[in-house]
Amino acid sequence: MSEKAQLSTDHLLGIKDLGPADIQLIFETADEFKEVINRPIKRVPSLRDITIANIFFENSTRTRISFELAEKRLSADIVNFSASSSSVSKGETLLDTVNNILAMKVDMIVMRHPAPGAPHFLANHIRANIINAGDGTHEHPTQALLDAYSLRERLGSLEGKKIAIFGDILHSRVALSNIFCLQKLGAQVKVCGPPTLIPKYIPQLGVGVEHDVRKTLEWCDAANILRIQLERQNIKYFPSLREYALYFGINKALLDNLGKEILIMHPGPINRGVEITSDVADSAHSIILDQVENGVAIRMAVLFLLAAKRN
Repeated sequence: MSEKAQLSTDHLLGIKDLGPADIQLIFETADEFKEVINRPIKRVPSLRDITIANIFFENSTRTRISFELAEKRLSADIVNFSASSSSVSKGETLLDTVNNILAMKVDMIVMRHPAPGAPHFLANHIRANIINAGDGTHEHPTQALLDAYSLRERLGSLEGKKIAIFGDILHSRVALSNIFCLQKLGAQVKVCGPPTLIPKYIPQLGVGVEHDVRKTLEWCDAANILRIQLERQNIKYFPSLREYALYFGINKALLDNLGKEILIMHPGPINRGVEITSDVADSAHSIILDQVENGVAIRMAVLFLLAAKRN
C-alpha cells in the first residue's frame, strides 16, 4: 500500500473535518484494500504493531463487525469493549474508562456513543487516534464514506449527480454525514420525508426538501432510504407505521412507474414493509449488499491512513 499521501487530520470525527482530497485519498486506498478482501488470503500486515479498542456505548451489529473485520484484515490487535458489561454501568466516567484502556497501550479507538460530540471530547483529552463510529444524532462518517464509495462504483464521478435521502432525517446521523460527503463530491442532495422528521435547519445546508416520494424518485439518480428510528423518538412523529409505509414507503410499483432506473441504498437495519418493501430491497436496483462489502474496504482505508499519521 502506498504511504506517500496523508490525511489532513489525525482523527475521523466527522465528514465536516475532511476535504475533498481526503475523501479521494480514502477512496483510492479503499480500491486497493477491496482487492485484498476479494483474494484467497484476505490479510495484510499493515497494522501488525497497532492495538485498536472498539468502544461501543450503543448496540451495533453491522458497524461493529465491519470494523472488527477491517482491523483483522490489517493484522491489528483488537480489544472489544461493551458499556453494558463494563464499569460504566457502575458510574465510571467516559474519560476514566478510556484512560484506563489507554494505560494498556492502546493506539487507536473506534467509538460509538449516544452523546453528540463524545468523540470530539475524547480527541481533545487523550493521545490516540479517534474514529467516530456514530455519535448520537450527529455524524457517522464511515457510513457516509462507504455510501459515497458505493455510488462512485456505479455512477462514476458524483459531480452533478442527484442523490435523495428518504425517511427519518431528524434522528439520523447517517443523513448529516451523507449530506456533507455528497456535497463535497459535487452531488446535489434532496431529502424527503414527513415534515415532522425533517429538521428546520436542513435548507440552510443547501439541501432541497420535498415531501412527495414520487416527485423525489423522479428527480434522483439514487435513493438512500433511512430507517425509522423509533428508539430515539420520545413522541409520535406520525400516526402509525402503516400510515408511514403508505405515504413514504418505497415499493416496486413506484419504481416500475418511473420510466428510468435508479439505485436503491439503505444503511441498515432494514424495517421491511415500512420504509422499503422486500421486492425493492432485494431487487436488481439495490446496492445494499455492495454497501456492506464496501464498508470493510473503507474502514480498512481509514484505519490504515490514520495509523500512518502516527509515524
